[in-house]
Amino acid sequence: MEELFGSDTDALMMLVWIIPIILFVFYGQRIQLYVTSNQIKKDVAKLLKYRDESEGALAEFAGGPGGMSGLLDYFTIMPVDMDPAGIVPKLRHIVRSREDLTRARVKSMHPGADELEISRMLTLLEIASVLRLLHKTVNHLYLTAKRQNNFPLILPLQMALPFVMEQAEAFRDAVPAFRAGQPVGDGIGPMVVGRMMLGAAKNEAAFQTVWAEAKSEGRWLYLLKARGPESTVGRLGEAAKSIIEQRRPDAVIMVDAALMMEGEESASVARGFGAAIGGLGIERFEIEEAAAAAGIPVYSIIVRQSAKEAVGLMPKSVAEAADGVRVQLLEMIRDSTTEGEAVLVIGVGNTAGISQ
Repeated sequence: MEELFGSDTDALMMLVWIIPIILFVFYGQRIQLYVTSNQIKKDVAKLLKYRDESEGALAEFAGGPGGMSGLLDYFTIMPVDMDPAGIVPKLRHIVRSREDLTRARVKSMHPGADELEISRMLTLLEIASVLRLLHKTVNHLYLTAKRQNNFPLILPLQMALPFVMEQAEAFRDAVPAFRAGQPVGDGIGPMVVGRMMLGAAKNEAAFQTVWAEAKSEGRWLYLLKARGPESTVGRLGEAAKSIIEQRRPDAVIMVDAALMMEGEESASVARGFGAAIGGLGIERFEIEEAAAAAGIPVYSIIVRQSAKEAVGLMPKSVAEAADGVRVQLLEMIRDSTTEGEAVLVIGVGNTAGISQ
């Protein structure tokens, strides 16, 4: 009896091990697809929530939908890039046309709104459009993989989703700051340059972009930033090109926020070379082209931040770094020029809540 009982126990234990192995061999991919799909489904639901919240905030700020919902699905088709030498003017034309049309539509729907309110509406519209696109894209990939029971198709989505959700949460958290017209982390460049503009006469350099002249330790400073306190990044490329061609500065120094890497300290400051400016590359191309044609060196100072800090309400640590950035900026001006020379200083970023 003992031998028989021991034999039955061994057989039972063998079944306990064999059955799961058989299940994973034949149904392992489907089980993985089911588990992964449930995780992605939760994130898709979050994206839907973020989208609805941003669109609700836009409608509330704009005094009701009033046709704004129709602007959320606007799309932009990038120009043909088979001829890379001519793509920037085409891209500039398309982007400017989109910006001008959207601004005109919003103004026509809210004729009583001033420029400050219009700029906030446009920024909220942009955030809502991005969140809507993120939800559409992730939901499409999720539903396609689920419909086809295709686990390899869902793997890239699973790997990319943490980064997508980080961006989505950053935009979601940015809505209250832009709605209230408060400074965001990306505005550290305009904040530094704007403080240096205080008391100086401001001139219009381009659309929603201003500049002023100042002097520091025998050097002329041409200070350039987007016009605040509107929520705008201005047209710094066009403005910088005009100033370089007319004033012929001896150096260009740009101050901007930059995404930090994991392990780096937030609000840490670094110096470098080249044009520090994001976007599609239009502004960067214009600055680089003008500086190269004039033989002017381009330097940069960046303030490292996370994605959430850059688009959300400016953290205290970033705001407090402004004085340190100004000290390093003046030191860079001394190192790169001599007395009697001129420097074009550009504050790059969104100027929401930041005057000059």
